[in-house]
Amino acid sequence: MAFKKFEGDPTFQHATISLYLVNTTTGKPVTEVNRNVGVAPASCQKVITASTAFELLGHDYKYKTTLGYTGEIKDGVLHGDIIIKGSGDPTLGSWRYDQTKEGNIITTFKNAISQAGIREITGHVYADESLWNDEATPNGWVWQDIGNYYGAGARALNWRENQYDLYLKSGQNIGDPVEIAGTNPSFVYGLNLKSEVASGAKGSGDNNYIYIPLDDSFSHVRGTTPVNENHFTISGAMPRPATQLALTMEGALKNESLENIAKDYPTPNNLKQVKVFYTYTSPVLDSIIFHFLRRSINLYGEALIKTLAYNFIKVGNTDSGVNVIHNFWKNHGIEPYAINIVDGSGLSPSNRVTTQALVTVMEYAKKQKWFPSFYDALPTISGIKMKSGSINGVISYTGYINGKDNNQYTFSFVVNNYDGSGNEVRKKMWELLGLL
Repeated sequence: MAFKKFEGDPTFQHATISLYLVNTTTGKPVTEVNRNVGVAPASCQKVITASTAFELLGHDYKYKTTLGYTGEIKDGVLHGDIIIKGSGDPTLGSWRYDQTKEGNIITTFKNAISQAGIREITGHVYADESLWNDEATPNGWVWQDIGNYYGAGARALNWRENQYDLYLKSGQNIGDPVEIAGTNPSFVYGLNLKSEVASGAKGSGDNNYIYIPLDDSFSHVRGTTPVNENHFTISGAMPRPATQLALTMEGALKNESLENIAKDYPTPNNLKQVKVFYTYTSPVLDSIIFHFLRRSINLYGEALIKTLAYNFIKVGNTDSGVNVIHNFWKNHGIEPYAINIVDGSGLSPSNRVTTQALVTVMEYAKKQKWFPSFYDALPTISGIKMKSGSINGVISYTGYINGKDNNQYTFSFVVNNYDGSGNEVRKKMWELLGLL
């Protein structure tokens, strides 16, 4: 009766609704609506990537980033280059852990270089991203997303979660042009940005998007920023995060500005004959997945799917990671077209996943040793432990409910192509779930 009322709401006149609810205690379905219909899952897809990574990589998996050098060291002077080589660590330079904060990473690397007997370098610091392919953006991502922080793709060497902050200064009147007031970091390698933003109504919030070039040498920021803002902050995707790290490291070693180093920064010509002298290890996978699910960080999902690809197929690309996921879950009863995905995070509107597949994944997770970490990482929303997702026209939830009848339930609830306000749709979905 409650679902019939929900389904009959005019908000869902043109929508596809999929709901699958299983009584975990008995193993029997309680509600099933379009459970085998592929729907865009948005960030609920992250539970698939996270579960696969936990199972195949291990909860204590760590990424390794190495420092090496070319040339030779004489009297404390390196006549050659420092090479930073990555293996996909998405946390390097992240503010989410003390260990990984930008300043701490630079200090750690400087100390390692000093302990290797290097006080000065005649060459440069270079980034080696060769472990994975150079296609950072997965198939199916849309132009409106990929210039913004949440659309930052994963590389073998990531830095500061591959994002920068952009400061905007709006006018006093609606329609006034909005100026670019600066960035953090103050110099972002490869960034040429023009503002096409207009001042919007007071309290209108962030309605800005950054568009990377298609046939232009400039990126463009478009949209509206509320009037009378002097330091309105939005975040974009760095054009060249690995090079940004290399320049930051070189600037710290030579005590020079990044702008000066970048002016005459040549292309590296020898990254093979490298003598490795230091290996940095990331936080453990447990901790990475906590932020991946709790904060819904797309970059982490794209790094994980490429990590799965490299570890099991020795090819660092997204499509190979999708194959690893398909093969794993096929062996656990889920056909590939029930997890018809093109990325690791759910950002692409091309992804299609069934709610039955999502529930199967969540039920599988409950039986594994790593489940406490997985469960802890899930946000609590409206009193329910569940992962949420939203992209244009999509709102989704998947998680666990402790029922009023003392039974436990696992569910997935996805709405595609609703009408009206996303906030109103969320409230209606919560109300239906809350009846349990």
